[in-house]
Amino acid sequence: MLPFLLLIFQTPFSFILLYRLSSAPRRIPPLEPKLDNKKRSVSVIIPTLNERERLPNCLEALKDQPIGEIIVVDSRSTDGTAAYVEEQQNNYPIPLRLVTDDPLPPDWVGRPWALNYGFFQSDPQYEWVLGLDADTIPQRGLVASILDEAEQNNWDILTLAPQFIVKHPGEQWLQPSLLLTLVYRFGASGDRAQFSEQRVMANGQCFLAKKSVLHSLGGYSSAKSSFCDDVTLVRRAAQQGFRVGFLDGAKLLRVRMYTSMAETWREWGRSLDLKDASTPLATWGDCLFLTAVQGLPIVVLPFFLVLEPATIVAKLALDLNLGLVLIRWLMLIAIRPSYTDVGLWYWLSPLSDPLAVLRIWLSALAQPKRWRGRVYGKMG
Repeated sequence: MLPFLLLIFQTPFSFILLYRLSSAPRRIPPLEPKLDNKKRSVSVIIPTLNERERLPNCLEALKDQPIGEIIVVDSRSTDGTAAYVEEQQNNYPIPLRLVTDDPLPPDWVGRPWALNYGFFQSDPQYEWVLGLDADTIPQRGLVASILDEAEQNNWDILTLAPQFIVKHPGEQWLQPSLLLTLVYRFGASGDRAQFSEQRVMANGQCFLAKKSVLHSLGGYSSAKSSFCDDVTLVRRAAQQGFRVGFLDGAKLLRVRMYTSMAETWREWGRSLDLKDASTPLATWGDCLFLTAVQGLPIVVLPFFLVLEPATIVAKLALDLNLGLVLIRWLMLIAIRPSYTDVGLWYWLSPLSDPLAVLRIWLSALAQPKRWRGRVYGKMG
């Protein structure tokens, strides 16, 4: 009976997975660095809240980029972030401004509020705005490459997937499983099949937009109460007919998001359900989909291998789960360029898939109460 129920549950979701992955070979290639020093018409905005340890790597990496201005929006940090920026201003080769955003309104999340404040403080002479997180490490050629791509291919909003820095065994074990929950649902970065109103992805760590487009969207206000503001904003833009894209920027951007397995589980896992940018039907459908194709195979496979299948149905269920596990390990090869260094724990990450799927369910069932040092009530 159990093998039959597994087949009924897993088979349609497996076909959906194969369909989504089938378009990956035709995706837009990763962007290449462009070492062009021609100044670009872009304002860079970096939102900060207690980022004194991480911000120096970001600002140092931006010194050689052809940027019009950099605005650091500080949300009243208590760790010396603002003082550090002030120290850098005199000798920094690019106009570097420090602004403190207004007190956070009750219906806003901190990150979109800071980006929105910085956007309206930016110099109107520059055509584009590039939001970068303080934990990013831009590589040489980032700004020229992303601006040229946007202008040559008429993108209104363009975001890049980074290359992740994961140092500890726990991170290398869990983080790839969490990342693949996104790939399984929405496709890889650069996958043309995902550029639709309901399924398009985004990465707010590197978020380029035309200022005229953001003005027409009311700045970041359409994502003001979202804990996945990047995805919420690009889907709103796509619904209004703007051309939005999510491309592979592994050669242009590195990021050290979290420093432990526990922090990865707690912080990143809270937004991966993307319920703020999706309908309830899509959210729960994605949870069931991930359970079928990512969570269950590694759990049920040992039972099938120990208890030799005695019926055709049981053999079909075994073959299906073997195929799903094989796909999962092949995906590790596919996403390997998304990581700087990996070890044994990376290749064992499929064993953490049930945990990653559980994290998506937990996130979908709860509204975040604490985010990046802030405590939130009910958002709406």
